[in-house]
Amino acid sequence: MLTGIREMKLIQVPDPMIVNAHEVLIQMKVIGVCGSDVHYYKSGKIGSQVVSYPFPVGHEGAGEIIKTGPSVSRVKPGDRIAIEPAMPCWECDQCKAGRPNTCRKLRFLGCPGQADGCMSEYIIMPETSCFPIPDHMSFDQAALSEPLAIGVYAVNSSIPMHERKVGILGFGPIGMSVLLPALTKGASKVYVTDKIDERLKIASANGAFYTGNPDKSDVVEEITAHEPEMLDVVFECCGQQEAVDQAIDILKPGGKLMIIGIPEFNRWSFPVDKLRRKEITIRNVRRQNETLDETLELIAESRVNVNPMVTHRFSFEESKKAFDLVSEYRDGVMKAMIDF
Repeated sequence: MLTGIREMKLIQVPDPMIVNAHEVLIQMKVIGVCGSDVHYYKSGKIGSQVVSYPFPVGHEGAGEIIKTGPSVSRVKPGDRIAIEPAMPCWECDQCKAGRPNTCRKLRFLGCPGQADGCMSEYIIMPETSCFPIPDHMSFDQAALSEPLAIGVYAVNSSIPMHERKVGILGFGPIGMSVLLPALTKGASKVYVTDKIDERLKIASANGAFYTGNPDKSDVVEEITAHEPEMLDVVFECCGQQEAVDQAIDILKPGGKLMIIGIPEFNRWSFPVDKLRRKEITIRNVRRQNETLDETLELIAESRVNVNPMVTHRFSFEESKKAFDLVSEYRDGVMKAMIDF
């Protein structure tokens, strides 16, 4: 559990119990450390969502079904599953409109005021959040389906990828989760920027046409030299104002800006003259919406390879080391996994 700013402690608690007929008991096998988890670790909040200590975080995970409630039909004991951390009500106007990702009563794993996280040996989830995986899929791959589903949703929500020229600003796990489906869906060239050179090497190895470090070169000038007509769509994946500014510069007139990154500030700023004259469309991405099945299929069929995303591993007892590593961007970390 988080016990304070940059403080974490392993605490013994009673095993969770199934209360509702549609719930299942899951034994966790692996957890991925996400950037949003690190926001809570470093600052104790994301916007209006403020941690009340002690609090267990974590929402990227995979495990095995141990027990099911009497109404459960989706899974059975012994099933290996990927976990969808969102728990919509399925009854509000947003859910009925096909937008469970903006459910009015949404509960989300590891989100303060909503639900405890999955950094625990056992957790309880509704069966609707449990997605069985094939025997040949690893627990790592199942856990990574959560961030990858965000990338798939972002790509699907942007523009048709075939022969398009794409920018990805910020190449952490979400940036990589955009790159993989963008290429699979036919993007002709993908331009990637990040301030960590080790991450840029991963981008190049996984199909990026261009990589650049904005701390070391003028990435806007370099990308424009390659593409004088500029890019069709840019995905902002790092939550940085300078990245949004660069995105506006490298988008062609009529281009689309997809904002996925979570900033540590409260307001974005946009250059009105460029935005207006180029008629740029801006779309925010809120997690994922009904793309987990597609994502698991992409992984199962080896149409995308998420394995290179994992760069570091820790035991459950070493969780704080994992969070420190990710929060400080040390050792070229992309994704740190925690094993039970």
